[in-house]
Parts: sequence; structure tokens; C-alpha cells
Amino acid sequence: MSKKTRDLQDELLHRKYKLPNPFFSWIYYVVGKTNLLGAKYHCHYDVQDKTSDCKGPCFLIWNHQSRRDHTFLTTANWPRKLSIVCEYNSFFRSHLHFAFKLGRVIPKKVFCNDMAGVRAMRDIIKQGGCVAFSPEGTSSIFGDNQPIVPGTGRFLKAFNIPVYCGYMQGSYLTNNKIDANDRLGEVYYQQKLLFSKEDLQRLTGEEIEDIINKEFHHDDYEWNKKHHIKYDSKGEICTNLADIGYRCPRCGAEFKMVAKSNFIKCEACGNGATMDDYYDFHPYDEKCVIPETPSAWAHQERAILIDEIRKDPNYSFKVHVKVGILPKDHYVDKSMTTEIVGEGEYEINHSGVHFRGTKNGEPFSFDLDYKTVWTYPMTVDLSIFSLYINEEYHDFYPDYRCVGKVIMLTEEMHRLHVNKFKNFPWFDYMYEGKELGIDEKK
Repeated sequence: MSKKTRDLQDELLHRKYKLPNPFFSWIYYVVGKTNLLGAKYHCHYDVQDKTSDCKGPCFLIWNHQSRRDHTFLTTANWPRKLSIVCEYNSFFRSHLHFAFKLGRVIPKKVFCNDMAGVRAMRDIIKQGGCVAFSPEGTSSIFGDNQPIVPGTGRFLKAFNIPVYCGYMQGSYLTNNKIDANDRLGEVYYQQKLLFSKEDLQRLTGEEIEDIINKEFHHDDYEWNKKHHIKYDSKGEICTNLADIGYRCPRCGAEFKMVAKSNFIKCEACGNGATMDDYYDFHPYDEKCVIPETPSAWAHQERAILIDEIRKDPNYSFKVHVKVGILPKDHYVDKSMTTEIVGEGEYEINHSGVHFRGTKNGEPFSFDLDYKTVWTYPMTVDLSIFSLYINEEYHDFYPDYRCVGKVIMLTEEMHRLHVNKFKNFPWFDYMYEGKELGIDEKK
């Protein structure tokens, strides 16, 4: 009789979730207080309301800035043990899956319907636990916060348990989406009770979401303009910065910006600057045009895309990509998030996002409208973007680094045609006099 092949995805689907193991949690807390993990990030804690003071179940939400946030959450909330929610695909990476199982981390597919993840959170709440999740669904991409996932307010109302809020500053500057290496400086963490059970009963789902978005309102680059904290990059402060600043602000050329070491420069016109370890730009000369911060650079690019797609009904962006999926019978090497099984052309236009190519040696294609796709799950950095297609996780590896534009373009196509995943009121200036959510008005 042949040995039955393991199905890791099925095993994860049927895993039962219990409260965190006390001994493992204590080990993790102790290590987090040392330079092996948390202490080296020099985090300053201001915990006004402790989850440990809550005698029953509760939620802890936080503005997700980096891959390092989990250690700050754990330290700030000890002795309360947290059941932390993490993106589903990370459970299949060779260097993470065992630690996640020991830590009883909860998997959740983001930006798609995932009842298994919701059931796992429900089971922890029934046991009186504290579920920690980021309602943004992904860590900060451009240095500022993301809009939270629509429906978060209804979700919190349905459970009707206290909601604590953690607020981080400096975590993105420590470890961001463009360079996986740490840049050690300082992190600040504040925490308070955001919603009592009575608050959740009184407020509408939309009001709850508005409060969270305002609470999370933050831009790490702007913040450090005031605090001027040094983040040691070991000479690599601009590595992959063109993932954000992909468009030259002087000549308008796209994907001609070269960013490495401590400089970013346009190959088309020579416009450029150096950057120091305080994240301050220093233009080469007075003729150079460089935004104040990388996040301001991204905002300029977004505003340009908002105009371009409204002026051109035939607007289309195409890029050749490789396709990766999660294997079912083994874990993915730690240097990867998926295994490449195909390739083809990815297109973004007014009707939706599209793919024509191959997967596992067979023809593979899809056409998804903007009611289905709002934005993308982001795992490690801006070298890839991801989608759940028929509930299966897919990575797309572009031939060149264009993911910053892919994200903004898809979001703004969605906002033009549906606008369920709304931007913030403080960015209303980008949309003045422009159409939004035309499908919802029909």
C-alpha cells in the first residue's frame, strides 16, 4: 500500500485552535526583552489600558507597520497571551510554519472571504482569549497607513467584546516593504481601550471604521521629519526605493529611477538625490525635483494615476509575470513565498484585472472585476503581488519592479468603478471634481 501524500493546506484548514501555550509564550516574551529580538529595536512603551485587565475575551487591533510588530505587541501586553492573526500563505514557509504552530498563530486569508479564519478567531474568543489582528490586512506599503478592510466594523459589532488599540510609530522605518533588512533606530508604541462593548452597540459599522481609520492616521516619514531619529541602514537607505518612487517627478519617465546604496537617480534625465539615515533627501542640485518624503512621492504618483485613468477610457497596463502557488505536500523554501509553476501576461484596465498564460503546463487565465479585487495582499516586499483566485493563493513575479504602480493603479481603478475600498478624507483633494464609485450609483 502506497503512503498517503500529505495535504498541508487541508491539515491547516482542519487545525483546532487553542489559547497560546503558557510556556512557549513566556519564552517568546523573555527573548523579546533581549537583543536577540525585541530590545534591539529600542521600543518605548506607553500602555494606558492593558489587555491583561480585561477578564474576558477581547480584540487587540493595531496599525500594521512592519514584520517586527509582533514582538512589540507581545511585550506591551504581557502577561496577557495573544492569539495573533497572520497571513495564510506564511504558514507554508519552511522557516515559519513550526514556530507558528508552537505559537498557535491563526491563519487568515486577506482581502477575500475566509470563513475558516473567522471560525478560528471565534474559537479563541469562546475560550476567553485575546485575538490580535490588523484590520488593514497588510503592513504599511508606502510608509503611511492603509484603509482598513471594509466590513471590519460589522465584524467587531458581531462579537461585541472590548477592542484595544495599539499605535506604532517608527516601526516602518525599522523594517519596511522595500528592503527586508532591519534599520535599527527607535520605535514608539501606545495602547488604549478603543471600544467598550457599549460603544460597539451604540455605533454603526461605518462609524466604527471611520474611528479606526482616524486612529491609525500616520505617516512614518512625516513623523520622523519632526523627531529626526537615525535609522542605521549600513549605507543601504535607498535600496529598492524606486519601488515607491517609480516615476521621475521632473521628466515623468516611469521605471527609469535607479535606487541603491544611498542614492536614487533617473536614468532618463539625471534627476536625483541622496538620502541620509534620517530619511531626508538631499537633491543633487537646485535643478533636481524631489518630493519631501517617499510617501509624498507615492501620493504624487497616485494623483497622476487618478487623472490618467479618467482621461483615457482605453487605459491599460500590461506586464509579463511568473506565477507562483503554494505546494500541498511540502513547505516553501524560506527565500520564497510560493513555487513558480507558470507565466503569462497580467493586465489592468477599466474592466478589471486579467491574466493569460500557463500554470502547471496547462493554459490558465482569469478575468476579475473591481467588485472582486480592491487591492493586493502583500507578503514580504514589493518584488511580487498576490491574489486569491477561487480561494487559492497566487503570487505574481513581474519581469521588472513595478508592484508599487500595480497596487496604486488597481486601487484607483476600483475607486473609480466601485469605491467600496475607500481612500481617506485627508486625500479628498486628489478626487475633487472627479467621478467615484460609478457602479454603486447604478
